[in-house]
Amino acid sequence: MLWYILKLAILLPLIGGLAWVSLRFAKRMQDRALAGGSARAARVIETTMLSPSHRLAVIAFHDREILVGVSRGGMTRLAEAPRRAEVLP
Repeated sequence: MLWYILKLAILLPLIGGLAWVSLRFAKRMQDRALAGGSARAARVIETTMLSPSHRLAVIAFHDREILVGVSRGGMTRLAEAPRRAEVLP
């Protein structure tokens, strides 16, 4: 019985540590893959919640701004306009 508790006390933190390290490594590789690519073609500029299941989003895509409505049923394009100049904060 003592041998079982000793193995458990050693292996449980070891397995937890390996899981934590692998998750950190996966996040780091994902961040590196996203940063290494070229500029994205589509980018979410702004979102506004209308209700818990509905929101509005402005998406920049190829020098256009597209207003979409997003719900549980999907997305609907509501309007489209030329892209505004970027405003620095």
